[in-house]
Amino acid sequence: MSGGFFIVFLTCLAFFPDTLLAGVASIGSIPPGFGGSQMNYINNNGLFLESKNSAFGFGFVTTPASVTLFTLSIVHKSSLKLIWSANRASPVSNSDKFQFEDNGNVVLRREEGGSAEVWRLDNSGKNASRIELRDSGNLVVVSGDGTSIWESFDHPTDTLITNQTFREGMKLTSNPSSSNMTYALEIRSGDMFLSVNSSTPQVYWSMGNDKDRIINKYGLVTSSSLVGNSWRFFDQKQAFLWQYIFSENKDDNATWIAVLGSNGVISFSNLGSGSSAADSSTKIPTDQCSTPEPCGPYYVCSGSKVCGCVPGLSRARSDCKSGIASPCKKTGNNATSSVQLVNAGDGVDYFALGFAPTPFSKRTSLGSCKEFCNNNCSCLGLFFQNSSGNCFLFDWIGSFKNSGDGGSGFVSYIKVATNGAGGGDDGEDGGKHFPYVVIIVVVTVFIIGVLIFVAFRIHRRKKTILDAYEDHRKLLEIVDGKMKNVDVTDERVQRAMKTALWCIQEDMHLRPSMSKVVQMLEGVFPVVQPPSCSTLGSRLYSSFFKSISEEGGGTSSGPSDCNSENYLSAVRLSGPR
Repeated sequence: MSGGFFIVFLTCLAFFPDTLLAGVASIGSIPPGFGGSQMNYINNNGLFLESKNSAFGFGFVTTPASVTLFTLSIVHKSSLKLIWSANRASPVSNSDKFQFEDNGNVVLRREEGGSAEVWRLDNSGKNASRIELRDSGNLVVVSGDGTSIWESFDHPTDTLITNQTFREGMKLTSNPSSSNMTYALEIRSGDMFLSVNSSTPQVYWSMGNDKDRIINKYGLVTSSSLVGNSWRFFDQKQAFLWQYIFSENKDDNATWIAVLGSNGVISFSNLGSGSSAADSSTKIPTDQCSTPEPCGPYYVCSGSKVCGCVPGLSRARSDCKSGIASPCKKTGNNATSSVQLVNAGDGVDYFALGFAPTPFSKRTSLGSCKEFCNNNCSCLGLFFQNSSGNCFLFDWIGSFKNSGDGGSGFVSYIKVATNGAGGGDDGEDGGKHFPYVVIIVVVTVFIIGVLIFVAFRIHRRKKTILDAYEDHRKLLEIVDGKMKNVDVTDERVQRAMKTALWCIQEDMHLRPSMSKVVQMLEGVFPVVQPPSCSTLGSRLYSSFFKSISEEGGGTSSGPSDCNSENYLSAVRLSGPR
């Protein structure tokens, strides 16, 4: 029975090898003709090749952004830390395939959309016999005679591991930052540098300038390697020049990795296990404000990463941005957008000034330096050194940092758009421009004042109407209640009321004779306005004639004064008794 099962198994293995062996990782190496996708090895976390010591695996690893996207990577199995990746920028799906072709080529291909190649190693004609994953974490394509055709250690991504040689000409590149910037580590000109990958790379750290560097011998660095708890540097003849100790753990058997993060900082991690495998707290650079973007472009970093807008720019623009999206982009009339230079202010330094390349111009003036930047559309900022007259132009601006009490020795200007949100020329007369907040306050106060004035006028008008109504009501009380539908505006009524007011004057000499009263009532003798000297006469007069003036649409001059001409007329009117 067992013999029959074994025969069936061998038959299936001969005709369906992929189906039976899928999900089982190869140990040490894989031969030409090997292929598979993440789905085939889902039971082994997508890994199809493991090192002989089982410390490292090679295969499909999920990305931090999505569990449905994968990179072809080397991973440290116990810590799940990535050592190398083939397709960081172009992750694939679980059905896309890795193939080690019979001609020696290594291809990562998408199954959908025409089988487009995502990553490729061209090894045709090189007699590639196998792909090995070594115990060091190095992936190697090996020829038939045992020589190396290609190694992952020669093409690092963002990580270096113990005993991996990092040579001049190689480069570590970080994953993109939140602003889509990447950072690079490389050896050149006898030193090792960190730089931001702007249009013109800007250096922000070098091992040669690091105060924690230990010098064993002077010379030009051409390679480096992590050995034990230190980073060691060698010249072309492999002579030991410098070292940088990043951990107090002196275990020579420990496996360390140095990772260039998306923030531009190098960190060190121990891949061991147990209490002795703690990661190092050392960071490169050690100063949090010495990286290109600790706070974002145009912000000043100080202390323990305390961020604030550059003083000069904050006076010119409220959003702390330059307002320039594409500095050299032409407008409809074939001209670049309108810009101006703003003084960044005092007490600010820039991360790249300590590693600035050859100045754009030497022994020049500040005015000439500003003119150089204005005439160069790609220039977004300038730094002028007063002591030497050197002029530095930059086509990308990151974070500034506080220069401290000593100052930086540079005068800095930032180019900003003048689309209505900018400040004054050179940023030095920004205070002369009328702040928008003052305009808003003035307009608001004016509107409130107008509303208060209108409300006051309406109140006065309403009060006047009410007073007139009261006067009219009092006037009707004077008229005999038996008289129906009395028109107080009738001329006869007015004549009668005036005559009556003459007859009730307190001064007896002012009262007319009966014959005059008859003439006045009949309209034979004109009735002038009675004087207002008496209290009673004044009150009745003002109530009556004010009312008839408003109702009749006429005008009234109000009660006359006792010394007026009306008074004299009244005296003549009364005549002798």
